[in-house]
Amino acid sequence: MTTHEPSISPNDNLKGFLLAMLSSAFIGSSFIIKKLGLRRAGASGSRASSGGYGYLLEPLWWIGMITMIVGEFSNFVAYIYAPAILVTPLGAISIIVSAVLAHFFLKEKLQKMGVLGCILCVVGSTMIVLHAPGERTPSSVDEIWELATQPTFLLYTASVIAIVLFLVLYCEPRYGQTNILIYIGICSIIGSLTVMSIKAIGIAIKLTMEGWSQVAHFQTWVFVMVAISCIIIQLNYLNKVKISFWSLYFGFHSNLALDTFDTAVVSPIHYAMFTSFTIFASVIMFKDWSGQSASSIASELCGFVTILSGTVVLHDTRSPDPASVSEMYMSVSPQVSWYFPANGDTWKRKSEEILLPDFDAILKQDHFT
Repeated sequence: MTTHEPSISPNDNLKGFLLAMLSSAFIGSSFIIKKLGLRRAGASGSRASSGGYGYLLEPLWWIGMITMIVGEFSNFVAYIYAPAILVTPLGAISIIVSAVLAHFFLKEKLQKMGVLGCILCVVGSTMIVLHAPGERTPSSVDEIWELATQPTFLLYTASVIAIVLFLVLYCEPRYGQTNILIYIGICSIIGSLTVMSIKAIGIAIKLTMEGWSQVAHFQTWVFVMVAISCIIIQLNYLNKVKISFWSLYFGFHSNLALDTFDTAVVSPIHYAMFTSFTIFASVIMFKDWSGQSASSIASELCGFVTILSGTVVLHDTRSPDPASVSEMYMSVSPQVSWYFPANGDTWKRKSEEILLPDFDAILKQDHFT
């Protein structure tokens, strides 16, 4: 078996940090560019929320897609060089980028509390970067396999499977439609295993490109199958909360979500759960905290909590897009009759008759069942 000596390079964390920041910049920008494309397409045709696909002909939307893909790739490579405890929390920086750009290009005013949220995210990210542990690069995919099959991580994996089965088989049929934590919980817990698998695949690719091929190792393909299986599960449940797969990791949303879904509650909850489980899984599998002092670990946790606080503040202060009246209210059936008391008499009016100016009303369709 061909291997090379493992190493801990002080530059690896820097590479991972720069790639994670670049990823956040591209992803935050893609959110705004795609939003502008959707607005432009909606102005000349049906919106994505109405089932329209006019945005596919909008060059600006495609520019946003390309920007998004570049950001995704940068984030994937960042996991190769730096530990998940450094890369994953930095995804919150994309929220700052999108909030600032939205202020200037989408005219979504960034409130004073929003500025405070941005500052909190920056402070928290700085704390994590300064205290992030160095990561020892495995010498082969066999070594990664040993880390993945150690008793503590196998116990974590078994716990993940048990919890997900409980959520899917018991909680989802009863509370899935009323409690968004069910779907987000499934995606976040499974997502931690997805990141571990993707990180293993990335390291195998890196070693192969350096001349130590890992293609012939069956463990490489096991990690690939695990990643694919987890992604399929996540896609199924992410569709139920109208969030795209990539928003799970990189902070951007599907066209339908961009056009209609209010992420003020979903995003902070998902960020907290996914980041927590991913850090926990990485600490167990790659032993990120091994050799670190208690103060460094505490500083990293405080940094994460600070970023989470900033994320919550940012989302709470961002205003949703105003919906048009035609989208808020549906047309009323012509068979509906309205009754208005006038001078003690009851006046019956058919819906096809012209309503006098004194009777301005908008009726929701779901009032009539």
